Amino acid sequence: MTALKEEDIKIIEKYIAGIASEEENRIVESFFTSGEDKAEMKRLMEKEWNQISNGHSDNNLKLSQLLDHIHHLIRKNEYEKRNTVLRKVFNIYIKAAAILILPLIITAVIGYSNLKENIISSVQEVKEDVKEESATSTIIAPFGARVAFSLPDSTTGMLNSGSRLTYSIPFSGNRNIKLEGEAWFDVKYNESNPFEITAGNSTVKVLGTSFNINAYPAENYIEVVLSKGKVEFSDKNNDSKVTMYPSERLIFHNGSISKSVTDPAKYYGWTEGKLVFRGDLMAEVGRRIERWYNVKFELADRELEKYSFRGTFEDDTLEEVLDLLSMTSPIRYKIRPRNIKADGTYEKEIVTIYLKK
Repeated sequence: MTALKEEDIKIIEKYIAGIASEEENRIVESFFTSGEDKAEMKRLMEKEWNQISNGHSDNNLKLSQLLDHIHHLIRKNEYEKRNTVLRKVFNIYIKAAAILILPLIITAVIGYSNLKENIISSVQEVKEDVKEESATSTIIAPFGARVAFSLPDSTTGMLNSGSRLTYSIPFSGNRNIKLEGEAWFDVKYNESNPFEITAGNSTVKVLGTSFNINAYPAENYIEVVLSKGKVEFSDKNNDSKVTMYPSERLIFHNGSISKSVTDPAKYYGWTEGKLVFRGDLMAEVGRRIERWYNVKFELADRELEKYSFRGTFEDDTLEEVLDLLSMTSPIRYKIRPRNIKADGTYEKEIVTIYLKK
């Protein structure tokens, strides 16, 4: 067989390092399948192995046998995709490298532990002293967007625009989450491990249920709407606990709690991409339009606060929603375009509502 050329050797080195181009990958794989000089292949593999093992060598590895095994794998799977061949080649390196690297890791762990605590004398003692550390995971829905989520306990739901949900990992024994904003939950039932949502100083405790919770910090109130199941609402600054049942709506504002009967469909319509108003006052309409379209909403006349609106919007633009509101009420609107700020970012569009006179 013809010995490999110098440029071929360089291509193979790039292939092993993972920096070869598509064309170079094809060239190297043709070397494997066409039976190019095994001595050259062995030399290159030995060079790469010596780099991995940092100078440690083991004659028992028998590089010739490894090379023959690689050829066998490639001949057997010559019709498979190229990345399958590459994966098998690298798996051989990974398994072999683990033989040398693992003892080094164990030695480092033991050395560090002896230095820090001066009480570890074996790998087994290290394992016994290791404690599971917790971490936090956060799900964010940017303004103007909605994000579906699935928690580790199989609880599912959706996060509304401008909202944030945070929970600890591991989650199985501690189903506590923190919510800032609005979310719909379909909680996985677990009688021995209740699901708790913290919003500010308030807590919603559930076993298994479906409900909507609205707790944007800037709006200074909490709203819970229950679709099915049962939940318990409490607040650190309020001694009372309130149990909620299906089709009930709870409002917590300025330290007081009120509860009423409602249609839950109105409150989870946003999870289906629908903006739903059912006799909502202008202030509430404005808050929801702000989050839905990522704009700033202003009322030019205080008298507008007493107006209420009904309607369902789906895939409608901001202008289309405002046009319909102005057709059913004595209002007009103005949209101020985004302005660029000194730092290069853009301000939100500003929607101003005026009373027709």
